[in-house]
Amino acid sequence: MQSQITILGSGTCVPSLVRNPCSFLMKTGGENLLFDCGPGIMRRLLEIDVTIFDISYLFLSHFHPDHSGELAAFLFALKYPAPSSQNRPLTIVAGQGFRSFFERLKRVYGNWIVLPSGMFTVVELDTQLADRRSFSSFTVSSMPVAHRPESLAYRIVDAEGKTLVYSGDSDVCDGLTTVAADADLMICESAFPDHQKVDGHLTPALAGKIAQAAGVKRLVLTHFYPACETADIENQCRSTYSGKVILAQDLMTLML
Repeated sequence: MQSQITILGSGTCVPSLVRNPCSFLMKTGGENLLFDCGPGIMRRLLEIDVTIFDISYLFLSHFHPDHSGELAAFLFALKYPAPSSQNRPLTIVAGQGFRSFFERLKRVYGNWIVLPSGMFTVVELDTQLADRRSFSSFTVSSMPVAHRPESLAYRIVDAEGKTLVYSGDSDVCDGLTTVAADADLMICESAFPDHQKVDGHLTPALAGKIAQAAGVKRLVLTHFYPACETADIENQCRSTYSGKVILAQDLMTLML
């Protein structure tokens, strides 16, 4: 069955009525994979008829609040037995340092965010080199990228052999081109217009250049700061990328 991706958030830390912080859901092989968990994500899931109890895997690209800020509330809500108690184990996949990050969260929230034994697993991936894990219906490869020490880009290959790549937040780096090689779909940050480049982030032309070099078939630009709303993001990207360009919108659905 074809994997489905729904954009849950195409925005940033800047509050917006139309763009939630950057996140998306991937449905593949009967599993729900959530990528990043910033503010408002639980409500966005409900808008597409998915509950937190339906999530099997949560992938964190890094620990900035707009990508992880609802994690504590997410775990706390899983402990509440309505509409149903947690019956699906949750696996959190993140870069090295997540366990330490989570221990610090527990110093604040204590047992409020501790799930029952057997219902919670942490997988830490290498933040210095490429890493890879196999799960029941997909494989995930990761690559360190240029943003934070824990930052990772993810490459998911589903049971049909289709490939999805998520950049997370990143500046230009060789790892991002490597992990995106020949991807069927790449969801890539494009935080600011070309003339407003900010360290640690990409612009449309830079995202396009990476996707072109990697041979990406379809490129979804996301993580738009307000400056992008008045710029011609699509044409800036097309100056360096010849494939299909899609500008992310919240609740947009794509098939892999």
